[in-house]
Amino acid sequence: MSGWAGRAIALGARRLGENDVILDVLSDAVGRASGLVYGGAGKRKRALVEPGSRLELAWRARLDEQLGFFEEIESRGAGPAHLMDDAAALAGLASMSALLLEVTAERQPCLGLFEASDLLLDAMGNYQNWPALYVRWEMGLLAEMGYGLDLSQCALTGSHDDLAWVSPRTGRAASREAGAPFADKLLVLPPFLLGGQNKPESGDIADGFALMGHFIDRELLSPVRKTMPEARARLIFALGKTGRL
Repeated sequence: MSGWAGRAIALGARRLGENDVILDVLSDAVGRASGLVYGGAGKRKRALVEPGSRLELAWRARLDEQLGFFEEIESRGAGPAHLMDDAAALAGLASMSALLLEVTAERQPCLGLFEASDLLLDAMGNYQNWPALYVRWEMGLLAEMGYGLDLSQCALTGSHDDLAWVSPRTGRAASREAGAPFADKLLVLPPFLLGGQNKPESGDIADGFALMGHFIDRELLSPVRKTMPEARARLIFALGKTGRL
């Protein structure tokens, strides 16, 4: 009998028969994983398999290559219910879950991405400026998948000051002055992505979504003939509707 146990975040569930579901999770032990939850469609377990539920669970199977099943499933803290008062936060949860399902490989450990996703779930329910953290989460997703952006210095001059642009081809930053002649071909780099005490200003979150969306589509989705999840567009719409872009 093969198996593992640990913390997980529910990403989605597909019904199987009358009472059971196949649950997709992101775990601290093995990355993204799937398994059967007996009775997962019933009242007692339904809340546990909702996207965004944070769980402690164990996976068991006779052989590693089998689907297997989850057991010993318990909640380990605030789940999606604490986002119910913020439609944009619910959209953020849906977008995060959809991206993880689309771009992460099954059973490839990614502890850093798991911890970042867990932190983002906390922020969505407790931190007013969580959209900035969400954009940072997408930047971390790119890095985890091997396509991190180089925002450390200007690719043209080597300067570390006044970085304002990113090349859509190389993912490297450029200073405001050096990039100005090519501004119509460059992506805007919002200052809050540079760390420090920079707080997002009006338009910065939208610029961050445009920047990350370009590279997620080009590096993670298009090569495998996938498109950006609609949940992400719904998130951007919800944030715009509430004046948070």
